[in-house]
Amino acid sequence: MDALEYFQVESPEPAGAEYYRKIVGTVLQDLDLLKIISKLHVFIDPRIPIFVAVGVIRKLPSLIRVRDTGSVKIEDRKATISISDETYLASLVSVLTSRFGKDRVDQPDRFTVIITSDEPIGSDLEEVPIADPREGIYRDLVYALQYMAPEGFKVRRQDVRSDRFYYVASEDTLDDMMVRTLVRQKFSLMGVSYDL
Repeated sequence: MDALEYFQVESPEPAGAEYYRKIVGTVLQDLDLLKIISKLHVFIDPRIPIFVAVGVIRKLPSLIRVRDTGSVKIEDRKATISISDETYLASLVSVLTSRFGKDRVDQPDRFTVIITSDEPIGSDLEEVPIADPREGIYRDLVYALQYMAPEGFKVRRQDVRSDRFYYVASEDTLDDMMVRTLVRQKFSLMGVSYDL
């Protein structure tokens, strides 16, 4: 867990804390989340019972735009995109098809996309967003937190923002004041404030 600036698992049972430290580390590595989380504090108390995870997210990649997939050459009513990165090719074609129509977007080979239009194609084509990598990252993060929580802890509260997150789970009803207090306490242990 060297990639994290801060990582702590807190529990009244030292053996349980060490066990959870291994679980959390394995889940983060398996889902490749170490590169997006900079700080993580996990608190588990089986006596209450409650599981709390709070963390800070590193700066995430921004929107992927047409220009990020390759070079764009615009000639009045025709645009040719020479693909240099195929990662978001399917998304690119889907967005262009929605914008220009299926009959106006042609892909003669895997490295070329040609758009024809009745209207002049503006240079703003390069700035059209085609994918948001953050969506998948947030989904993976919530999945990881659900996986880390003890089995049977089905009552949960969560919030994932652009720069921090929390996840609280229990077998019992979660009191709002207790959730707020625990989340703020655990963030403060990392030197971070968090307003619910």
